[in-house]
Amino acid sequence: MIKRGIAHVGVFFLYLLSLLPLPLLFFFARLLYYLLYYVIGYRKKVVRQNLTHSFPEKSAAEIKAIEKKFFLYLAELIFEIIKMTSISKAETLKRVKFSGLEQLEVHFKNGESVLACTGHYGNWELGTLALGLNISAKTMVIFKPISNKVFGKWFDYARTKYGNIFIAMRQTLRGMAAYKNEPTLLCFASDQSPTREETKYFVDFLHQPTAALLGVEKIAKSTKRPIYYFKVKVVKKGYYHIEVLPMCLDPEKMPEFGITDLHFKFLENIIKEQPQYWLWSHKRWKFKPE
Repeated sequence: MIKRGIAHVGVFFLYLLSLLPLPLLFFFARLLYYLLYYVIGYRKKVVRQNLTHSFPEKSAAEIKAIEKKFFLYLAELIFEIIKMTSISKAETLKRVKFSGLEQLEVHFKNGESVLACTGHYGNWELGTLALGLNISAKTMVIFKPISNKVFGKWFDYARTKYGNIFIAMRQTLRGMAAYKNEPTLLCFASDQSPTREETKYFVDFLHQPTAALLGVEKIAKSTKRPIYYFKVKVVKKGYYHIEVLPMCLDPEKMPEFGITDLHFKFLENIIKEQPQYWLWSHKRWKFKPE
């Protein structure tokens, strides 16, 4: 009961904080960066290990430079996500621009549904919020629910306030069935870690064997939906450009695991361009091939 009350107070504080303009929130982000990196050392060992294994060709000084840029961006990302609670439609559309959405609209006009792949790169949350304001079809997002119900409800509100539909990962097929008679865009952050029980396949990703979820590939092949990759680019602080790229328009013709290999290759190429914007603090390589 006490924990629930504290969570409610925390959510109310986050809402008040979200009312502040982003430039001021970025000032707080700079303070949070110093706290996370220099005082707490939040997952510093995990980040450095991930970077070192992913970029064996880089020197220790280069790794440390990326590490610092990542922690600064992580702090900014936290405040950008908090801002989503109260961000207006106009500001959302101003901060996230798309190119290539007309490719999706061709499918929607023909009554076809589409799959979208991306990774935990840049502000994927704000990008998804903006996406629902830019296309004619319903935007459906597969996600892993937060264990804390109070914070989970707050986060769900921020994510869905402009009409997006969020479907818990284990309810994917049921959620798809509910909208089977209309065009939809089903979105996956396809770099999430599977559980040990879900680990069936390892892909070569950033010089390491990486356990991969197979959901995108399975759904694409069973529904024959074309797949597009959403390439996120950080234009400047708080502003993003998302390019819609055709990844696999005929999934039936792909060999087994071919789609999975492909979307990891797309993400790897993006990470190599600007590595500081991927979620390096995630314990991504917990499992190894037996």
